[in-house]
Amino acid sequence: MQIIQAPNFALRAKTKPVKKINNGMAQIIKAMVKLTNTYTDPEGVGLASVQIGNLGQFFIFKEGKKFTAAINPKITWFSKRAKTYLEGCLSIPNYYGEVKRHSIIKVSYQDEAGKNIIKTLRGVSAWIFQHEMDHLSGTLFPDRVLEKKGKFYKVVGKDKTGTDIFEPIEL
Repeated sequence: MQIIQAPNFALRAKTKPVKKINNGMAQIIKAMVKLTNTYTDPEGVGLASVQIGNLGQFFIFKEGKKFTAAINPKITWFSKRAKTYLEGCLSIPNYYGEVKRHSIIKVSYQDEAGKNIIKTLRGVSAWIFQHEMDHLSGTLFPDRVLEKKGKFYKVVGKDKTGTDIFEPIEL
């Protein structure tokens, strides 16, 4: 399993609802978590089906220290409050952008066992969920940056402590 990288047009594919949740789905999700955990700089915090070439509507996202699988996810409510994050993507390495996302969202999805889950997400988990939802409709974070006239950055190296050095870029 590999993560598809931009500019591969497969990242723009629109996904379709998962009709049957079975052991095969659980194996794919397990492999996605394992793959995402191999990314440490930056840390992988989510991965959508389309990023591995699967057109089912599902993704994994980090909640605290563990990954949660969201199958056939929906966002049912958005807070008015939003926050701008410096956002990146495993499919677009070394590029980041300022993306404004809702601070609190209510979501529904099915887990790997097919159980219906309804919950409220706040902060970073809400931000990751929204980023992964975008993937399911073929939207990438640079689309959101451009939409809000945000800034883009490229990683150009590391400082003495190993922290990324960013340089603003124009598109």
